Amino acid sequence: TGLYDNLQKYDLPHPSAVFDIRYFQENPKPFFLLAKELYPDNFKPTPSHYFIKLLEDKNILLRHYTQNIDTLERVAGVSNDKLVEAHGTFHLGHCISCRKEYSQEWIKEKVFADEIPRCLECNALVKPDIVFFGENLPERFFKLASEDFKICDLLIIMGSSLLVQPFASLKDRVKDTCPRALFNKEKAGVATDLPSILSGEGLKFDSQGNYRDVYVEGDSD
Repeated sequence: TGLYDNLQKYDLPHPSAVFDIRYFQENPKPFFLLAKELYPDNFKPTPSHYFIKLLEDKNILLRHYTQNIDTLERVAGVSNDKLVEAHGTFHLGHCISCRKEYSQEWIKEKVFADEIPRCLECNALVKPDIVFFGENLPERFFKLASEDFKICDLLIIMGSSLLVQPFASLKDRVKDTCPRALFNKEKAGVATDLPSILSGEGLKFDSQGNYRDVYVEGDSD
């Protein structure tokens, strides 16, 4: 809440407006103020990030799907080919009008100089490639999800509430024979509504006859 509290001086209609593409087009300043706090240089990879890199090094990582936008998987050395950044990333940015591409370094230099990044070609706003409300998820997410999960032989879920769709539904796209392990501070992804229960969706930690779902309580690290 601290980051959102710092934005109230801009008289936001609601805190999440800072990530709304329509509001951004009208008033980009609150987002770029928040971006100073969110830029990857302010954080370092955790043991979980390096665990993902270790799986890749051992040639047993099919893909890493993440909702995080901080690029810490990249900082830990995970290859671009192994990453699906479902909610986008600060790694690159594009003009919201002509789609000219800009590097993270170029955008960051503008942001930390308290300038609004604008396209050198058309003067429209330049935005990091993170997914705002009102924008579609990257095409790469849908393409690889349709391929990867049907051949996955172990699904590891770390530190997720499994509430945000369509990301949360990925757990149900693996084969019935694929083990699923959740490392989290609390149980998540369990079906609670009747249609989901009847359709067999959700993790089944405490269900009678559970043969493949495991819950490990605690921090992912």
